Amino acid sequence: MSAEQMWVAFGLIGQFLFSGRWIVQWFVSEKLGKSVVPTVFWYLSLGGGMVLLSYAIYRQDPVFILGQAMGSAVYLRNLFLIYREQAAVKG
Repeated sequence: MSAEQMWVAFGLIGQFLFSGRWIVQWFVSEKLGKSVVPTVFWYLSLGGGMVLLSYAIYRQDPVFILGQAMGSAVYLRNLFLIYREQAAVKG
């Protein structure tokens, strides 16, 4: 397998993680009977986003880099807010 093929496979894994978050969100919402965004959604967003950011840097695509970098900041912030709220509840 060439380096190029490995990068494409890596990018596809990132896309799978990133897309999988919607399946998780849908499944949890259906199970609870209401629209929810589970914490794992943000982990999949961050994991997929970071893999795709790496792929975008390899491709030297500034549009893709900017989009994934900005998204990753949002995913990290959401995880921070979730854990801050949980820590406050535990008191």
